[in-house]
Amino acid sequence: MNQGWRERATLGFLAFAFLNAQLSQSALAQSGRRGIVRDTEIELLLRDYAAPIFQAAGIGKGSIRIALMDDRSFNAFVTDGRRMFINTGTLMDAKTPNEIIGVIAHESGHVAGGHLTRQREQMAAAQMMAVAGVLLGAGAMVAGSGSRGSNTGNGGVGVMLGAQELAGRTLLSYQRGEEQAADRAAIKYLEMTSQSPKGLLDTFKRLSDDMMFKTEGIDPYLMSHPMPQDRIANLETLVMASGNYKAKDPAGLQARHEMMKAKLLGFVGKPEEVNRKFPLSDTSLPARYAHAILDYRYKKTNESLAAIEDLIRARSENPYFWELKGQVLLESGRAREAVTALRRSSGLAPDAGLIRGLLGRALLATGEESNLPDATRELSNAVQREPDDLETWRSLSIAYGNQGNIGMAEYSAAQEAFLIGDQQSAVNHAAKAKKLLPPGSPTALKADDILNYRTKRLN
Repeated sequence: MNQGWRERATLGFLAFAFLNAQLSQSALAQSGRRGIVRDTEIELLLRDYAAPIFQAAGIGKGSIRIALMDDRSFNAFVTDGRRMFINTGTLMDAKTPNEIIGVIAHESGHVAGGHLTRQREQMAAAQMMAVAGVLLGAGAMVAGSGSRGSNTGNGGVGVMLGAQELAGRTLLSYQRGEEQAADRAAIKYLEMTSQSPKGLLDTFKRLSDDMMFKTEGIDPYLMSHPMPQDRIANLETLVMASGNYKAKDPAGLQARHEMMKAKLLGFVGKPEEVNRKFPLSDTSLPARYAHAILDYRYKKTNESLAAIEDLIRARSENPYFWELKGQVLLESGRAREAVTALRRSSGLAPDAGLIRGLLGRALLATGEESNLPDATRELSNAVQREPDDLETWRSLSIAYGNQGNIGMAEYSAAQEAFLIGDQQSAVNHAAKAKKLLPPGSPTALKADDILNYRTKRLN
């Protein structure tokens, strides 16, 4: 029995998934295997890409969070209408910001159109159709079993398989329609923001070339997305007619895009890949950035720090160069020096919770009692901005514990355990915290939330 169509719980950009035994796991399952990448510089750039598109789509500010997936393939998808995932491979392959903006516009079309909610409804209806067919077929099999030599039993099997096939095709047809609607919405949002839809079309063309051999001979009615060549044909006329077709990305945005790609390549690429993209003769800022990160990854600390100093001399007001310097120093056991670099980084990007969390960990790593109040303050500020950062909660628990504030240490440990998914440990720490915290205080009430969540889960 082929159940692949039931497993697709996300709306993807260009998955080209089709209903057969080779259907890959859902993007949501993939996210559990590969994990989320966090980086302030990249996340801020993606927010800048998305902000005008979200506004055009009527998506409220802060209502969707863009997360970066650790996956070198080209894909993006939305899950529950509150989270949009973009693969690292998507960012690394995109030649211009406009290509990524086009991807975001397409996914925004899914969100604004309420596609995920309606897809769940369609999936439920398709499942009911399949179940009804199974029951009808089973009844035919039972009836046929009473007649010796009858073929009614085989007919019952045919009814069951036919019902499932029809249910699958119905759902896939619906999904193809939503993909086309999201494409049209993307062009609309790009027009509203005076941006070219060319990047969207270029992306489809490139992926079409990559996917052509995979879709050759496949029944188009067994695909959840339109056939690549059909999709391009439908879009090309609309894109070419756009008054913004020749619009270019601002030079500053393109420069940030190139720095983002270099950063990702430095962190995830193989040395030969980095050297091929950025030979040593290349003295551009992105090239130096990629090599500084590559040296850091391969424990060439002195070479990395020298390269970072060179970057800082070129752009002393760039908070991410100072952040990288602090990270290298901290991980090489030079916490005091790391604090100096991270204070500069945090001063240049005061709203960056991840940087403040790293500064707090550096202060804690100095082992100096005099730094504990500053470490606690920075870590507390960080978790307010990044409440899902479990490493910062862990460090905050240690900082409070070292100052004898056991109630807050237990509460912070409860938050860390909760994020990990260790509900029993979360409850144990929250119960200890509640006994030590002032009754009715905000933190005591938050500890109650953890206890009540556990109670609800048990009922």
